[in-house]
Amino acid sequence: MNTQRKINLSQSFVTLGILVVLLIVFLVEVFLGGSENTNVLMKMGAMNNFAVVAGHQWWRLFMAQFLHIGIMHLVSNAIIIYYMGQYMEPLMGHVRFLVTYLLAGVGGNLMSLAFSADRGLIAGASTALFGLFGAMTAIGLRNLHNPMIAFLGRQAFVLALINLALDIFVPGIDIWGHIGGLIAGFLLAIILGDRVMKTYNPKWRVLAAAVLVVYVVWTVRTGMIINF
Repeated sequence: MNTQRKINLSQSFVTLGILVVLLIVFLVEVFLGGSENTNVLMKMGAMNNFAVVAGHQWWRLFMAQFLHIGIMHLVSNAIIIYYMGQYMEPLMGHVRFLVTYLLAGVGGNLMSLAFSADRGLIAGASTALFGLFGAMTAIGLRNLHNPMIAFLGRQAFVLALINLALDIFVPGIDIWGHIGGLIAGFLLAIILGDRVMKTYNPKWRVLAAAVLVVYVVWTVRTGMIINF
């Protein structure tokens, strides 16, 4: 039993590291005045279009994915990240998994920059989480010959659809960030590959990279238009 537990930990130590970082950042939020305190969130890097564009604080695109507004926000994201990471990290490899997670988080925040309310305050790991949904969907499509991986891909896609549907009816949810994370994660998985089929068709990888570049340019250009 102890041996099996050690193996599992060694296969998903990046996932556990992400969860530890999220917890530490949340504790810092609480220490500085509360995770629902607007001043604390702004100080620590929550997404705000005015701050990003007018204040040239582009680092918020990266930092916002580590912040959470309230304990339940953190817990709900952490549970699903842990679940996804238990099979995605061994499947993708530690480096690919981490790169996909972090860049998908930025990709989701780029979509928020482009289409979310300019006066809004956005934070949360859900952009990166939706990136995992998108990445697993792409991996599942590329490994249709493997029934288990194909199933996990379909499951991830269904989870993404269910959560997007719920976003429509829940106030205060940044659906644009979720959509952006899903798209970015899907494209990144095609570009980076996985341990099962490391060599993807070069044409698909080039196409995915081109689409990703267009996506970044489009969202940045759109996000630069601020309604004062």
